[in-house]
Amino acid sequence: MFVQIIQGHVRDAGQLKAALDQWVRDLSPDAEGWLSSTGGVTDRGEFIGLACFTDRVSALQNSDRPSQDKWWQRTSQLFDGEVTFHDADNAVTDNPGDPLKAGFVQIMQGKGTDHDRAVELLLECTPEWAAFRPDILGTTACAYGDGEFTVAVYFTNEQEARAGERKQPPPDLAAQMAELQEIMIGPPTYFDLHQPWIRTP
Repeated sequence: MFVQIIQGHVRDAGQLKAALDQWVRDLSPDAEGWLSSTGGVTDRGEFIGLACFTDRVSALQNSDRPSQDKWWQRTSQLFDGEVTFHDADNAVTDNPGDPLKAGFVQIMQGKGTDHDRAVELLLECTPEWAAFRPDILGTTACAYGDGEFTVAVYFTNEQEARAGERKQPPPDLAAQMAELQEIMIGPPTYFDLHQPWIRTP
């Protein structure tokens, strides 16, 4: 799966949501390979979104459409300053539940030393994680650049997510989390989407 991550500061979250809703309504029917989009604006006005396609070719074909360019020229005016894009070719998902029902999404960004091992760890012990954290409905992990990554975690709601954070994991899951910490370079950045915008065809 190919994922494009888009982020930047916005002046008006409502206007941006309306623009994205308009894309889904008017442009997505002709966007071949589009699988889903997840996004939202944090309390500090930072937008972050993940646009998921079957492959890079489909995503590029979508970007090359005149209607897409016209829409983006208007939508980009809603951002203050630079808009950043990251492209991830081999994104992976793990969905023990239905991410479309998520009431809270937390996106983590950072950098690591071993992408392949990090993906292995994220996909290990899936039944155990589902039993330990039933509040987690799904995860999408993307790697790009020189060890950089973006991980979106879909939760039932924020209250259950915060309660889950405080739980002490069993030894095998704790060891998995510790190894992930060792792979990471510096602390990650978190984006809390209290009102996530999740769209599918």
